[in-house]
Amino acid sequence: MRHPAYGLLRPVTETASVLLCNNPGLMTLDGTNTWVLRGKGSDEMVLVDPGPEDDEHVAKIAELGAIPLVLISHRHDDHTGAIDKIVERTGAVVRAVGSGFLRGLGGPLTDGEVIDAAGLKILVMATPGHTADSLSFVLDDAVLTADTVLGRGTTVIDSEDGALGEYLESLKRLQGLGHRTVLPGHGPDLDDLEAVTAMYLAHREQRLDQVRGALRALGDDATTRQIVEHVYTDVDENLWDYAEWSVQAQLDYLRS
Repeated sequence: MRHPAYGLLRPVTETASVLLCNNPGLMTLDGTNTWVLRGKGSDEMVLVDPGPEDDEHVAKIAELGAIPLVLISHRHDDHTGAIDKIVERTGAVVRAVGSGFLRGLGGPLTDGEVIDAAGLKILVMATPGHTADSLSFVLDDAVLTADTVLGRGTTVIDSEDGALGEYLESLKRLQGLGHRTVLPGHGPDLDDLEAVTAMYLAHREQRLDQVRGALRALGDDATTRQIVEHVYTDVDENLWDYAEWSVQAQLDYLRS
């Protein structure tokens, strides 16, 4: 099987498979990746990000088998909307940073915690920036990066609680994990985390230089829209509203 494969469990590594939800869009790319983790010989699975409230996707997840634990990478609805329907169908404990997504007695996830489940050890890594509560999950040979590193394109900084400074530090932290497979929240899996994060960091520095140039050309009182129109000429205009979020994050970063 190749990406994208809707409704089919696609093996990616020895321990990680992906079930792609059929919710493609400007922000979700081909759709939301629900990751299914299982160690060799385990009869149970760990689910990462059940996806949006989509009955067909929920039914496919419920058919997979025993899922005692669900992990949440961050608060966005395209990753969390199905939580209650999954719990209803599987009885799973759901763990996340935010208390609003906790179900059962597992408690909140914490940075540096090692989860021993489904024959695996899963390291929880705080990678804020896209959102304040963003997490990545580290396996022996791969990293689930959610929306911090995507399989295609680059990440938008959330306008509510995202922060570019934190995001850059998270990318550097991920880069330090070396040459592992990238298992993203959207888009295809990638071969080399170190190379991808280096590209992301270079892209962000390029955008910051472009914003500095825009401010010199347009004046310090330029609006985010004016800067987007000046800088993001290589981006589909349908995405310019979202690009304003990133420009605001860049301005906040430069001014701080």
